[in-house]
Amino acid sequence: MPRGFFVTFEGLDGSGKSTQLRRLKEWLETQGLPVTPTRQPGGTRVGDRIRGLLLDSRTDRLSPFTELGLMFSDRAQSIAEVIEPALAAGRVVLCDRFTDSSEAYQGGGRELGSQIVLDLHAALCNGLQPDLTLLLLPDFNRSLARARQRNQRVAAAAGSDENRFEKENSDFYRRVFDKYREIAAREPLRVVTIESDDSIDEIHQRIVQVVRERFPESR
Repeated sequence: MPRGFFVTFEGLDGSGKSTQLRRLKEWLETQGLPVTPTRQPGGTRVGDRIRGLLLDSRTDRLSPFTELGLMFSDRAQSIAEVIEPALAAGRVVLCDRFTDSSEAYQGGGRELGSQIVLDLHAALCNGLQPDLTLLLLPDFNRSLARARQRNQRVAAAAGSDENRFEKENSDFYRRVFDKYREIAAREPLRVVTIESDDSIDEIHQRIVQVVRERFPESR
């Protein structure tokens, strides 16, 4: 059986990643392709517990190194339990965040640098790389404002609170944003940047075009 196709979505919170992942999943399914959606952190029973710890705004005084280690613990579990089995079964895996997020948020935002992230990826993820990464970079200020407003609504409606990162200041997020651009410049064959404030439908059509070009079976 041919190996599947691994697509990751990256960008700041509020960039529209989750919406575009869902739209792409629906489109791929109309093409008759088997799709496995997942997210990081989370996506497994262990990962969801790690996610709760990492994103809850009540989690304080967490060392940047501890944060990075937890991110990779979640990722290693996701690869073993979800991603690799799905790829081996010939499925299309759509993942909301992967190692690029750690490089951007911990390497850039927390100022740990890229090398420690890349070394952990090689050691704990067996160097697994996406076949395609879709990096969504709409306007910086609008993206950040949307993320904060969304998480406040979710917290009010559901009682859950995943606002720990949204409490960071704009300088932190500017470092994350700049690191994403650095990753895209370093890996232009894997990373396709969509730096646009177009509508959800327009961005979806752009993504479909990219996927058609990179993944012939979706035509």
